Amino acid sequence: MTTEVDKYDIRLFTPDDVYFSRGDGGVFQGIVAGVTYEELEVYRAFPFLYTTQYISIRNAKGEELGIVPDIKELYEESARELEKELQFRYFMPRVTRVDSVKFKSDLWMWELQTHLGATRMVMRNLHEHMQYPGGGRVILTDMSGKRCEITDWRELDAHSRKLLEEVL
Repeated sequence: MTTEVDKYDIRLFTPDDVYFSRGDGGVFQGIVAGVTYEELEVYRAFPFLYTTQYISIRNAKGEELGIVPDIKELYEESARELEKELQFRYFMPRVTRVDSVKFKSDLWMWELQTHLGATRMVMRNLHEHMQYPGGGRVILTDMSGKRCEITDWRELDAHSRKLLEEVL
């Protein structure tokens, strides 16, 4: 008698269930529940709130294999490779200074400095383009989908805080 896996069941992986590594060309791969996958995809179930917890592991077709409850519980190599893959997928420049925020022609224009250099963001409105995951963190998304993160707006310089207080 075979047991069928219900596609609606959520499988939580233990450290012994998964092994992650890099294949040729740096492709994220691994062994999941005893099955070798030459390519895997990863997604955060809660990308802004739980960045190292509840990580969805999927095959190359996008079918979910299960969830890693917490990266910190994995063996060192698997944790390192999974973290690296998440950084590739969720790359987001960190804002170090807000140079200006102006409202012109029905658009919000942001001039920002990030840890990677200067950038400009354009938003139609603030409530659809700003998220507040908590702890002073702000995620900015412009009209083209480009994102930046303010890790804690209260820790920015006085000029940046003043500009943000006017729009937050």
